[in-house]
Amino acid sequence: MLNYDFMQRAILAGIMLSIIIPMIGIVMINRKTSMIGDALSHSSLSGIAIGLIFGINPLWTSLVICVVASFAIEVIRRRFDQYGDMATAIVMSGGIGLAAVLSDFTPGGASFESFMFGSITTVSKQDLSLIACVFVVVVGVSIYFYNALLYNLINPMMSRLSGVKTDLVDSIFTLLTAITVAISAKTVGALMITSLMVVPVATSLLVSKSYKTSYILSIILSLAFMLTGITASFYLGVKPGGSIVLIAIIVLILVSIFTMTRQKLLIKK
Repeated sequence: MLNYDFMQRAILAGIMLSIIIPMIGIVMINRKTSMIGDALSHSSLSGIAIGLIFGINPLWTSLVICVVASFAIEVIRRRFDQYGDMATAIVMSGGIGLAAVLSDFTPGGASFESFMFGSITTVSKQDLSLIACVFVVVVGVSIYFYNALLYNLINPMMSRLSGVKTDLVDSIFTLLTAITVAISAKTVGALMITSLMVVPVATSLLVSKSYKTSYILSIILSLAFMLTGITASFYLGVKPGGSIVLIAIIVLILVSIFTMTRQKLLIKK
């Protein structure tokens, strides 16, 4: 498998993405805003369609659309602060609607479909370089703002009073989320990104007793799901995004059964 250049690029891209995606996911879940990732992933499809229509690298156009969509959600949420979910629904509806219209004009339906469900054969050297740059930025910023993000999750008011620039931190996190979703489309698939953001974190939360432990474990699980899914995709000839998510869901179910059984046994004792 590793004798092929495209598989080497896919594995490298997968490793980097599987590290930064749960870094974003764990914050989203604790903020109860995991559906924002879903809205951005659907919106990214319209950016991909624009790139394919005009012959531009779809990752760049997807990146622009995701950034615009992410800040549009924040603006709408602040305008209608009592209806936070409405902002996500509006942007997701607009993004998927635009993508549906533009998909009729994309040259080659197969290319557009590969971005929806992921394709290990389409990661180019240019894409890998872009992913590497984003990887360095996301990891660096996530580690630097680790405490600030944690304080925001625990108590935003106390975080603000303690001197944390909460608006700046939230804006940076929103930008990182948009960038991560946009560059994940080729390998993971635009429709599968949210699953990889949520499922490893959800699995880690079942067995972890602290934020730090769940943070680390979610990254380890994401790596395992990504590498196993890409390997299965190569040997079984299935879409990588689907295989990654199905493996993650199976592990989540097994861990859930294990923890429930363990709790029942402890209660009986």
